[in-house]
Parts: sequence; structure tokens; C-alpha cells
Amino acid sequence: MRHHTQGFELAPELIEDFQRDGAVCIRQLFTDEEVELLERGIEENLANPSERAKVASREDDPGWFFEDFCNWRENDHYRRFIFESRVGAVAAQLMGCDNARLFHDHLLVKEPNTRQPTPWHQDQPYYNVEGRQNCSMWMPVDPVARESTLEFVAGSHQGPWLMPRSFLDHQARWFPEGTLADLPDIEDDRSRWNILGWELEPGDAVFFHMLTLHASGGVGGDRRRRAFSLRFLGEDMVHAPRQWKTSPEFPGLADELPAGAPMAHRLFPQVWPRG
Repeated sequence: MRHHTQGFELAPELIEDFQRDGAVCIRQLFTDEEVELLERGIEENLANPSERAKVASREDDPGWFFEDFCNWRENDHYRRFIFESRVGAVAAQLMGCDNARLFHDHLLVKEPNTRQPTPWHQDQPYYNVEGRQNCSMWMPVDPVARESTLEFVAGSHQGPWLMPRSFLDHQARWFPEGTLADLPDIEDDRSRWNILGWELEPGDAVFFHMLTLHASGGVGGDRRRRAFSLRFLGEDMVHAPRQWKTSPEFPGLADELPAGAPMAHRLFPQVWPRG
């Protein structure tokens, strides 16, 4: 592999699986110490939510689904994990790039008895970027049962882009209604699709393309599901300013980065190779 990876090389089969399926599970990628570091960061984030935080479960849900975004600059534990672990090296290899740039971090916590599922969707249509070389990491700091894990439709990262909708009320708040095809009803007949999903332990992580269709269920009454996600940009990713509020949004960015510009900006630091 490339010299940038400093001796850490993914098995070629993992890279092939990612390129073919748009999602891959890497077992025990992170050490106990790295998981503990991230757990401390998550608890700090929960105690001090940003103005970007939101509750994504309904008021009548017996549990609680909490999300927050873009906290790596304020959260030292997150920052250390991002820049000191091998996550950037892994992202670069999966994307087939010499470098990896951080797009944003994303915290997702489902407390026990959270019924709210995360419906099937692609991530990239919610964003302000275009290009093919990208990947997201999703890792739990709690054991995750198969029924509560992320699931993926293998090969869906090949496209097309599908209509992004708000999760609770299914509104087309991003691309205008009718401009993109709607998602198929995957749950209507799951046997029609090659659905991937893995039971996970702390230290395991899944990586997936921003166009890969994915979803997850609620959680049972006996466990939390604290998960941390990182989004990475490769060499062909460019800025795509939108006329609407992206998720997350980057206020003022359109004044600094024109449409089609590479994402070389202080908000999106290079994670790999390390400076």
C-alpha cells in the first residue's frame, strides 16, 4: 500500500468489499484506550450539547434519540481520536486516495427503549459536497445487537441519488419535490435486497460510502447505543453550495469556497497523512 499508511495496511479484500458493496465492517480496529477516549468525549458532548444538537425521537417515544454535529474543535477527546488513531489512514485506503480530509463528526445516542428507527436514506444528498471519493465511519462504544445496528443495501452507492426527506415527517426540505427519484420501499420485501449488517462490539467499526442506502432500528430496554460517526472527503470531493439548509450546515462557507472548489478549508482539516 502507499507509504503514507506508515506500516498500517488494510487487507485488500476489505478495500474490494468497500468498493463493491459500499459498506464494510472492520473488527477490533480501535484499542480499548481509544474506545474509552471516545466514550469520555461522548459523555462530555452529552453534558454540553452544541447549538447544533437535536432530539430525533418523538415526544411519545419511551426512549430518547439524541444527535449532535461538528464538535471536534471544542471536544479534546474527539480531536485526539480523530487525529491520533488510524481512522484517517483507513478512510484513505478505502477511498483509494493518498489523503483523507475530515468533513464532520456526528454523535448518535439512542437511550434504552428508544423505538424511533432511523429510516432508509443516503447521506450525501443532505450534504453540501459532490464527488465519489468519500466514506463515513460509524462506531459504537456500547455492544450493538444485530437488530439495532446499521444496515446497508449492498451496491446502492453506485447511485442514483434518491430524494432526501426529513425523518419524522417525510418532507422534501432539500431537493425540490420531483427532482430526484424516491426511495424504494425496502422494508416491504427485504428479500429483494442484499442487506448487510453486523452485530458490533466496542472497537469494531463500519465504514460506508455517503451514497450507500442505510437504516437502523430502535434499541431494547437493557442497553444504550452510543455511536460516533466521522465523515471523510477524498481528492475529488468539491463544494456544492445549496439553496437550502444542509445537515449539518456550515454558515458562511459559500462566501469563502466557490461552487466546485476543493474542500481545502480550516473547517475540514487533513487527517491523513498527518501534518
